[in-house]
Amino acid sequence: MISVGNLSVGGTAKTPLVARIARHLLERGEAPAILSRGYGRTDRADGVVVVSDGTRVLADLSRAGDEPLMLAHAIAGARVVVSEDRYLAGRLAERQLGATVHVLDDGFQHVQLARDLDILMTRAGEAVGRVLPFGRLRESPDAAARAHFAVVLDADLATARTEAWSLGVSACAGARRVLQKTPAIDSPIVAVAGIAQPDQFFQMLKEAGYQIGRSLAFADHHTYRPADVARMADAVRDSSAATVVTTEKDAVRLTALGALPFPCLAVPMELEIDGWEGLAASIESALARARELA
Repeated sequence: MISVGNLSVGGTAKTPLVARIARHLLERGEAPAILSRGYGRTDRADGVVVVSDGTRVLADLSRAGDEPLMLAHAIAGARVVVSEDRYLAGRLAERQLGATVHVLDDGFQHVQLARDLDILMTRAGEAVGRVLPFGRLRESPDAAARAHFAVVLDADLATARTEAWSLGVSACAGARRVLQKTPAIDSPIVAVAGIAQPDQFFQMLKEAGYQIGRSLAFADHHTYRPADVARMADAVRDSSAATVVTTEKDAVRLTALGALPFPCLAVPMELEIDGWEGLAASIESALARARELA
């Protein structure tokens, strides 16, 4: 099992890293299962929800949650399963879906499950301060040292090494979020984001050459309502925009409402990893060790 998680609340690009790892596993012939608790789902069914069996998307937004549903649509071949009991989810993925390796999304604090590789996502200087509810940390900064590998967001490999050393983690990589290339749009757009750091997405759009007529920011995992769609439609009209441009995570929540009264383009965000070779080698070593012990 490969776990990806962090110490603090808020977005540190865990889900793009999970996606990158799942794609890597698929490329090397594995059948990965992404295990998630499905944060934000409104239909919290007992047991395990199979969001994707690797060939088809089988659950809607209410049963899956936005990030698992986004991953199910984005990664052909990956099994995506959701449950509060991720041990149960993993067993089902192995026995019924043919999974050969698990990727535990947001699993750093889920210490009940043994893992072969524990990856901590963080930013430089983020693992300081007070624990919830008085600060932003989920647990003490000392907990970082149990990670096998640290991925430091908004950092190059040299900066990541300094941060990892301060956390007591021996192996690391730097990472930054980038937008996938999309067709050029010459006219203004309305930028919409309901993620942990919407302003960063808006800045990335500007740097990619988009002309933002209006930007609308919502809370992370925001449940869109018809009134929100009407607000977007007004922004499109008032700014003479060609389309709404949003994130993949927002797109699955918006399209759950049905047909939209405006064109909507989802621009995927990916991770560029400085030191990917080291992370890939750690994944290979972890899988080899696990299979020697099996």
